[in-house]
Amino acid sequence: MKPIDPKQAGLTSVQILVVVVILGIIAAVLLAPRLLGQAGRALQAQAAEEIETLGIALDRYAKDNGDYPSTEQGLKALWEKPEASPIPIKWEEPYIQIPITEDPWGNPYIYIRPGNHDQYGYDLISFGSDGVEGGTGEAEDVVSWIRRDE
Repeated sequence: MKPIDPKQAGLTSVQILVVVVILGIIAAVLLAPRLLGQAGRALQAQAAEEIETLGIALDRYAKDNGDYPSTEQGLKALWEKPEASPIPIKWEEPYIQIPITEDPWGNPYIYIRPGNHDQYGYDLISFGSDGVEGGTGEAEDVVSWIRRDE
């Protein structure tokens, strides 16, 4: 057996760099789906929170003015006094300070009055990441009414 030369023992910095890069790639492949899933759930939670915020503002509007804004007046009635009928009787302030018009995926919130699911109130909908009705996961719709396994 040939003795080991102390100058040649160990790994070179290039070998260490290659090992670190390979470990990074493996970690990214294993962790990326989990991290992306968390981001999707976070956006779903943000949409639900925004719908709740809009719902509180809509309830305040209805309390002051006797009814919710019409579908035509839309959510804009929460920060600008509507000029279309029905004219609100006591619109005194913006009901929401920062207008919320788009969901976390950049799609407009859908406001319907009277609602198809809440005939005495309104329906407020985000169609999720895909922007179309239905879907699962991140593409699942976020709605203002309580779902009962539709």
